[in-house]
Amino acid sequence: MSDCLVAKYGDARFPRYTSYPTAPAFSATVGPDEYARGLANIEEAGPVSVYLHVPYCRSMCWYCGCHTSITRQDGPVREYLDVMSQEIELVSFAAGNEVSVKNVHFGGGTPTIMRPQQFAAVMAKLRSAFRFEADASIAAEIDPRTLAVPMIEALGESGVDRVSLGVQSFDPIVQAAINRMQSFEQTEIAVSGLRSVGISSINFDLIYGLPKQTVQSCIETVRLAAQLRPERFAVFGYAHIPAFKKHQRLIDEASLPDAKQRNEQAEAIAEELVKAGYARIGLDHFALPDDQLAVAARNGTMRRNFQGYTTDDCNTLIGLGASAIGRLPTGYIQNHVPLGLYQERVASGILPTAKGYLLTEEDKLRAKIIERLMCDFQVDLGRLSKESGFDIEFLIERNERLNDLVADGVATIFGDRIVVSQDARFMVRAVAAAFDAYFGSHGRTHSKAA
Repeated sequence: MSDCLVAKYGDARFPRYTSYPTAPAFSATVGPDEYARGLANIEEAGPVSVYLHVPYCRSMCWYCGCHTSITRQDGPVREYLDVMSQEIELVSFAAGNEVSVKNVHFGGGTPTIMRPQQFAAVMAKLRSAFRFEADASIAAEIDPRTLAVPMIEALGESGVDRVSLGVQSFDPIVQAAINRMQSFEQTEIAVSGLRSVGISSINFDLIYGLPKQTVQSCIETVRLAAQLRPERFAVFGYAHIPAFKKHQRLIDEASLPDAKQRNEQAEAIAEELVKAGYARIGLDHFALPDDQLAVAARNGTMRRNFQGYTTDDCNTLIGLGASAIGRLPTGYIQNHVPLGLYQERVASGILPTAKGYLLTEEDKLRAKIIERLMCDFQVDLGRLSKESGFDIEFLIERNERLNDLVADGVATIFGDRIVVSQDARFMVRAVAAAFDAYFGSHGRTHSKAA
């Protein structure tokens, strides 16, 4: 990795490009009526994925950037799930009860904050409202610290086949600095229990750039985590945005690593995972060579959505719950973020859409370009432009951002192809931003490039 590139771009902030356009472009001009019209035509788009957001945790991790609230009681969770059940009915009715579901993902927050019987009830509601494909995949995010045997059994009985466990770091010094104490033993017990009920795909989330984190502590975390042999790892850089997430103000900024140190940590994690037998996937994922994600990366069919890199090939995503984002062929839809407002809308029989974005044909082209860059580190602009009915010139003429990246050796132009340099792949989001017509126009703070 070039120290010059890290010095120049390391502190630059770019979207993660799990969607295009990104959420800051969403507008309140898109509301329940537009969503209802999109749902009415959803059957024509083929099978869909469903995302359910559970915005509750038992304690706040100070690094967290998610929409979540802390509750020690079960009452708020129970009330929320009752409302979500009503939302499922509203969406199903608007879609004409003909939706075919291929993937389900429970995110949060902490989805497993639910009681086992509640999780089973939500799954039963989904199955009654939608038509599940025989091989539908069901995934859930898990906090190993609060995962009990009855919940593990409920996950297995409900058909969950994929889970993602938050690990972040096994260094107790780092854990204390982010208010998340989690032992290796807790994680090991959780993995063993999940394997025992037939869950075949396990992902670990790791984070670099945390307070008091060092290269050595990153390496030790990977060595411990790899002993449990999860199928995948997702490795994210901590995004410190205390202006948006007030609990991040509890983190001592003086203890955060700088851009060069963050890059060293990221590369150390990557090197250790590759050494442990994992294939490097895209910008920040790793998978065992025979895992579906690694296979998709090799054959060029990997996709990118709000959960990161994925094998999910559905073009439609139904988002359920407060703050949830969905995607229709026509564009994006986001529910109200405040819990009270979300619950009020649903209780009134109204789809809780707060804002969204209707895609233009140019947006769809740029989305394809950015997705291929993020997944493959290269893109054939000529082919995609032709398929979309556009001339390639408007993408590269007077594209000063792209020209600067080419001049710095971050990317190379080969005919109609853009290729991100091997030693500058950490800058792929900067290359993607060169094709983002809205980048820098919304005043939003994004995560650092390194």
